[in-house]
Amino acid sequence: MPMPDDTQERFTLARSRLNDLRTLVADCRLCPRECRVKRYKGELGECGLPAELRIHSPQLHHGEEPELSGQRGSGTIFFSSCNLACLYCQNCDISQLRRGLLYTAEDLAEMMLTLKKQGAHNINLVTPTPQVHGIVEALAIAWEEGLDIPIVYNTGGYD
Repeated sequence: MPMPDDTQERFTLARSRLNDLRTLVADCRLCPRECRVKRYKGELGECGLPAELRIHSPQLHHGEEPELSGQRGSGTIFFSSCNLACLYCQNCDISQLRRGLLYTAEDLAEMMLTLKKQGAHNINLVTPTPQVHGIVEALAIAWEEGLDIPIVYNTGGYD
């Protein structure tokens, strides 16, 4: 089944931006810290992340604002690490202790599709910026596979 026109536009835009995002990761300038480490070569910058996606947990989450959680929950994906490093972070075990496993963009796309199948009102990407290169790739894959719910870019605001 062909993608709706608006989904096709998002897919095309996402695919067209991947090379630019990969360039930003190669000499990392994804966030305002611009630490310029070589993440594809294994260097870790301010965020402490390699080039691969590090994800703590995908889950149907009912603890967000009611507008996001609705009746069925928000399809929340907690990304490990954060470029802000707030002293009083409510998710510091995830964002500052960098708990989580490494995943591919294909894995993340499957997580998104699974959350949709579970009834999520949206896909809620928590602390996404240091990993946006893999997220955009995953979104392109997921849109191609039928993801058609809103995407929430849930950031600490440092971006």
